[in-house]
Amino acid sequence: MLNLNSENNNDNRSPFQDPVSLNVGGEIYTTTVDTLTRYRDSMLGAMFTGQIPALRDEQGHVFIDRDGKVFRYILNYLRSSSLDLPHGFTELSLLRREADFFQIHPLMEELRRYEASVPLSCKGGPVGAMLILNVDSTVRVLHFNLRRGPENYELRTCSVRAFTVELFCTWPSFLNMLCERFSYRTSKGGLTHPHPCNLKPNRLKLEWVPRPTELPLDQYDKQHYRGLTVCHPDDTQADDLILCGGMEITNMQGFLEELLKVSMSEGFKVDLVSPDSGDILNCTAMRLVK
Repeated sequence: MLNLNSENNNDNRSPFQDPVSLNVGGEIYTTTVDTLTRYRDSMLGAMFTGQIPALRDEQGHVFIDRDGKVFRYILNYLRSSSLDLPHGFTELSLLRREADFFQIHPLMEELRRYEASVPLSCKGGPVGAMLILNVDSTVRVLHFNLRRGPENYELRTCSVRAFTVELFCTWPSFLNMLCERFSYRTSKGGLTHPHPCNLKPNRLKLEWVPRPTELPLDQYDKQHYRGLTVCHPDDTQADDLILCGGMEITNMQGFLEELLKVSMSEGFKVDLVSPDSGDILNCTAMRLVK
């Protein structure tokens, strides 16, 4: 029989005494109230401060009807505030779902960073996947009025270079990872991630225009231009890069370097380069295979 413990606790002190025994999906754990309430805004924090009722099994263990085996990693995170997973851990989606159920927000964020750092090839990526990209750049000449005073305007001319990359990949998850790695940024500091085509998840198109120093910010925004940045999850300054929007991609060579780093880390190899196989960073088309 399961008994309902409906004791209310309005002063946020726990009605439980140490040690606390838990029955999570048939797995028995023993811990302390301090560990379970480390994050007071979580479901466990609410349960073990008496804000929500707890069920007990016949042996008196607090019963939680969730996956018992994966709860081990949640409890260890509560104990140390560190995500410690074994090499080759294959139940990330389950652990993420459990962390969401228990509403442990720091753990959810830690899992997001962990998943971003794990190569897709470690997640069962398909052998034989193919990546094809075509790149292009065009120079555009802008004419604009530069205000010098209340009634004093000067006609200016400025050239900008617009970059376009069209990618096709038989492995859609790889394109999704690229969308997480790259971001568009406006002059006002706004960040948005690109997305694969709605009806064609195997295709991704990137378009960006770096702002030359001689082009005023208001004129850049008037043209609806946006820059492209890249963030490295494994960088020691990763958090700072995310805050500032990452490193700006100012030319096609810079983009190709980043793409090659990412694709080769996932097991891709260059199969074809056009027009000159010896000048990969100045190509117009490339094919990679896994």
